[in-house]
Amino acid sequence: MSETTGPDSSGPRTTLFAHALHLHRQHPDSPVPRDGEPYPDDDLHDRRRWRPRAHKDRRLDGADVAAVLDKHFSTLDASPCDLADAFHDLDVPIHHNEHIAAAALRADRQRVRLTGRWLVRHSTDRCAATVGLALLAADWTPEDIPLIQTIGLLSHRFGPLATEALRRRRDGREALLWLAQRVAGWGRVYVIEALCRSGAHTSRSWLLRHACDGDFLNGYFAGQVATAAHLHEAIVGSEVDDDLVDHTGRLLKIMAGCSGMGMTLEHYPPAPVVLAAHVAHLARQAPTVDRYVDAATIADHLAANTPDRSGCTTGQRDELVREYLAVLDRRDWSDTARGGLDPASEFFAWFVANTAARLHLQAFTDLTGDD
Repeated sequence: MSETTGPDSSGPRTTLFAHALHLHRQHPDSPVPRDGEPYPDDDLHDRRRWRPRAHKDRRLDGADVAAVLDKHFSTLDASPCDLADAFHDLDVPIHHNEHIAAAALRADRQRVRLTGRWLVRHSTDRCAATVGLALLAADWTPEDIPLIQTIGLLSHRFGPLATEALRRRRDGREALLWLAQRVAGWGRVYVIEALCRSGAHTSRSWLLRHACDGDFLNGYFAGQVATAAHLHEAIVGSEVDDDLVDHTGRLLKIMAGCSGMGMTLEHYPPAPVVLAAHVAHLARQAPTVDRYVDAATIADHLAANTPDRSGCTTGQRDELVREYLAVLDRRDWSDTARGGLDPASEFFAWFVANTAARLHLQAFTDLTGDD
């Protein structure tokens, strides 16, 4: 793992890219732990001591960064390494910024790409690495994909611009899916939303089965996944497998309770069709704790709210509740839940209080051990 000495550093520091690459080699097929934090430059970005200058007028965000770039690109013999410590005291946007994009378009394209590559690969300061990624987001070639993907693994900071870069071109969509499979938290939100907007056919199967990883932030994109991937067609189709059914249950559970974050069942027109298909498939599946919890949460939402809150008529809602309860009340399902949930956990107490109290399921009587 390479290390570089910055102009104002007291010693060698690991580059952000080398840090991301090292973590990726340790976790090649999953998100890096804690989004890669702490980053190698944390000592220089301690919020107690470091505050970038922010603009009172948010329309000026990125303008000072663009000014630095304009000055740099106007100097013909300036080297990318001259920018290594040029942005540390500035408020560098982590999302697409019109001022920075315009500065990239004003300069020579090859020089912009070379500068972006150097900053992403060699920066020991996150601010410079972010600007480098913004330059590549404005203009990149296929050889830059591994560079963009790797720094994008530190997705809370670099996910927005990595996503912006890859989604803009057709040859970046496969790389965007690769990144989606290896990020979590806010980074996952950025990438999944981009996949939903791209309409890429190659990502549909993955979106239908793996987009939601159980994080609270999934609420921001669950409805987008259901809509963009045409869940209502897939769940009634001929290629329904356990992964699709399980993920459908996860999507429905999230959409039942994500008001204020993203699309809810109330505003999802195919909700009755998808709910009916899900419970029909559920009845033919083997019980698991996750399936039990998802189904009980969906049933609780249906039973505890007016039908329109689930996009259903009264008749549809009542029939769906009966079908979900018919599955949840089965002895094998309640035994599975009883064996898999920890009665001493806070989750178990919440689940019983908020779900069983309203549904009065025999399964919950079994869970608590009362006859």
